[in-house]
This record gives sequence, C-alpha cells and structure tokens, in this order.
Amino acid sequence: MSDLKSNKEIKALVSLLDDTDQEVFTEIERKLLSFGKDVIPVLEDVWSHSFDTLIQSRIEHIIHKIQFEALCIELQLWSSHRFNDLLAGAILIARLQYPDLNEDKIRQQLSQLKRDIWIELNEHLTALEQINIFNRILFDVHGFSGNTANFHAPQNSFINTVLETKKGNPLLLSIIYSIIANELDIPVQGVNLPEHFILCYQDPVASEHYDYTYPKANVLFYINPFSKGTIFSKGEIDQFLKKLKMDPNPIFYEPCNNHEILKRLLRNLSFSYNKIGDLEKADEVQTLLDILEKN
Repeated sequence: MSDLKSNKEIKALVSLLDDTDQEVFTEIERKLLSFGKDVIPVLEDVWSHSFDTLIQSRIEHIIHKIQFEALCIELQLWSSHRFNDLLAGAILIARLQYPDLNEDKIRQQLSQLKRDIWIELNEHLTALEQINIFNRILFDVHGFSGNTANFHAPQNSFINTVLETKKGNPLLLSIIYSIIANELDIPVQGVNLPEHFILCYQDPVASEHYDYTYPKANVLFYINPFSKGTIFSKGEIDQFLKKLKMDPNPIFYEPCNNHEILKRLLRNLSFSYNKIGDLEKADEVQTLLDILEKN
C-alpha cells in the first residue's frame, strides 16, 4: 500500500494473528477486513514468509472474506445495471471459485472462436446456414461438448474452466454460444427450459416470409448446445414438457434476460456444491443468489 502508516498498522495486526484468544482474533480480522482489497498483497507476502500453519490458515480465511465481500458488491452493481452484460456476469460468478482468474485470457479465447466462425460467414446465408457453420466450428473444429461423464461438477458452471476443458453443462455452453453469436450479430438468445437450458434463433423483425416455430416471439428454431447445436422445433419442447408433466408456460419457449440466466447459473452451482458436500461454498452461492433476487 502507498500509505506507510497503514502498511505498518496492517503488519502490526498481522503479527497478532497467532493469538489463541478468539475474541482478539475476531477484532484483528474486523480491522483487516476494513482495509478491503488493498490489504491482500501485504497478507500474501506475510503468508509466503510464514511457517506457522495457524497464521497461514487465518490469512487465507481473511483474504477469502475480502474477496467474497468485493464480489458481492460487484454483483450488486452488475444486477442493478439496466443493460447487464452476460460475459461480465459469467466472469463474476467464476471469481467465486477463481478470484485471480485472467479475464483477458477469457476474452481472447472467445475472440479466437468468434474470428474462426466469422471467416466462414457471409451476408447471403440463411439463419439455418449461419447456425450450421457456427456449430461446425464450435463443436467439430474446436471440440466443445457436453460434460456427460461429470455432469453436476461445479467446474461445468465456470466460464474459464469450460473454455479451458471445452466441456460444460447445458447452461455454460449456451452462455458461450450466445455471447459469440451476439457479437457476430446472430440473434441467438437463452431459453430457460426446466431441467435443461437451450437457445433460440429469434428473428429481430417479424416477416411474413418465415414459418416461425414459435410465432409469438418470432422464434425460427431452437438450438441445443449440449447436443452439439442440434436444431429443433417447438413441438419437441412440447413433448419434453409433457414427459415432465408440466404445463406449456410461455417462459419455456421465449428468450430470457441475462439476469435470469445468472440466477439459473447460481442455482446450478448451489446444487453442485450441495451434492459434493461443500456446504460453506453452497452458502456463499446462496448469498450471491439473494443479491440477484433482490434486484
């Protein structure tokens, strides 16, 4: 930190982290937390030079609390923004598990995918032809696929790990697909289907020349990124809902907003962490979900 006095105060507080009195530690923790993210480099430096496991574990705990509190604030700001960005939201959620993730690397990976698809596109292609090219580059050339072997693993819900492993759950694959598509001006949107997540190709302007599978929302067809971009119609959603014994609610056919997508992402994570018994992480996910529910 630039403030020498603050730096000395922090080091003095850190030197007391081995105090066995819980009340003393609680007060030290409170004071260190008040410095916010600026205190992290000092704490990390002390951690790297310490051989005391108690001090190290307490430093790790404090750093995590600082990072999580910062994440909550950032998510609240994202949620309150009228035009919240899907990529920015997905990166925020990934920071829950990977606070130091490289955001530039994520954007570069997405840009490379976008370039490879863009090269194959031209203005004369039909909607179906555009998506066929998109699917071929993303799934055949780059090898993205659904993670069927470890479907409920938390890493399937983090954009950085899915871009790295090229395997993910239906929602994260759909998020990556729609982010790239929209940057290419291909009108692909998320659809909040129960027990699954899909995409739709939504014609921005209604036309009498098209035979829409869901006319109410100008949807030409639906896309299943978890199944390598399989294209299907409203009738297959009808059959899917029938198997689930659910009524055909319009929200299962129409595009949802980015706010709903992030809530769905957090619900998936909550289920994943509860399934593996990481209740502390599940509680943190619930805190993030509560932030989105309030906005």
